[in-house]
Amino acid sequence: MKTVKQKPQSKAQKEPVRLREKDLTNGNKSLYLDIYRDGKRTYEFLKLYLIKAATPIEKEQNKQTLATAQAIKAKRQIEIQNGEYGFTSQFKIDTPFLDYYRKMCEDRHGDKESRGNWGNWYSCLKHLERYCSEKTTFKDITADWIEDFKDYLDNVAKDAYKRKNNDLAEAKPLSQNSKVSYFNKLRACINQAFDDRIVPINPLRGIEGFKQAETERTYLTLDEVKKLAKTDCKYPVLKRAFLFSCLTGLRKSDIEKMVWGEIQKFGDFTRITFKQKKTGNQEYLDINPQAEIYLGEPRKSTDRVFVGFRYNSQTLLELRRWCLLAGITKDVTFHAGRHTFAVMMLDLGAEIYTVSKLLGHKELKTTQIYAKVLDKKKQDAVNLIPSINE
Repeated sequence: MKTVKQKPQSKAQKEPVRLREKDLTNGNKSLYLDIYRDGKRTYEFLKLYLIKAATPIEKEQNKQTLATAQAIKAKRQIEIQNGEYGFTSQFKIDTPFLDYYRKMCEDRHGDKESRGNWGNWYSCLKHLERYCSEKTTFKDITADWIEDFKDYLDNVAKDAYKRKNNDLAEAKPLSQNSKVSYFNKLRACINQAFDDRIVPINPLRGIEGFKQAETERTYLTLDEVKKLAKTDCKYPVLKRAFLFSCLTGLRKSDIEKMVWGEIQKFGDFTRITFKQKKTGNQEYLDINPQAEIYLGEPRKSTDRVFVGFRYNSQTLLELRRWCLLAGITKDVTFHAGRHTFAVMMLDLGAEIYTVSKLLGHKELKTTQIYAKVLDKKKQDAVNLIPSINE
């Protein structure tokens, strides 16, 4: 009987997931996965780092970090192996990307709570239509594709999709905050696709978005608020609403929709119980007697508190006229009322955590921007300089 020798396994069946290291300028190493799947190579940066270990503790830290990376690698290998035996058939990676994104835009346009943010979703759509094609599916949405879209946003002109020619002589780049907004819309779309089981692996892993640009926050001093209170305004409801914002920190969107059913007595305080239009969070805000005055006379629970108040270009123009009559030349918008409340609270000694809760911020770092504007310690420091004219 002739013996048939077994051929060694072909090297063509390479390991689909490999753990690799990338040298960083500080001497550390960034760990990432090199994934080869369906004829395409992608990279997943794990946000795990091997440090230059000099002590036993640091060496143990590297050992644990490496073990974590190996565990993630093993998980990815299992996911891919399952995909080879029908697992990916449960997903819909051939779904057209732009159609899916358009549907998310339509959902927001039809939702009153999300309509205010719809414009940003639509603008991002127009940029995505320039960046990719109608043939693009979620199978094409890789980490490289996403990184390239970030590069696109870094270099594209503002409103480029509106231009009928390529004359960029007067073209302006996107603002930093526009880049943040558009990338976040793409992020929300891909995350939703992952939740909807369109894609088996989220390609956003390890990709950082744009950082929010610091913008100047216009606010009024307490003396300026007093001047406005003493100055007549063409639209009395605008005066009531803006001063109410200065005394409560409420946004114009929440003031516009406020009804009397949201206002209740809570012990010695008047409490407003409402959902923030911007975030959808449930809020409980106790207001002081001064703010209560600007509510006016109570009516039916379904009636608007600030009847007739609508914030538009005409209202903004009248707000600025009113400020000029009061001797205020700052570039004031209605949102300056919210800024005024935040800075005023911190200036009067309220703790930043309490101010954060009053404003309904999700994260303390959002409130810390106001502390930076005020910066009492810097003010105290410069006042230490003795007189040079004595």
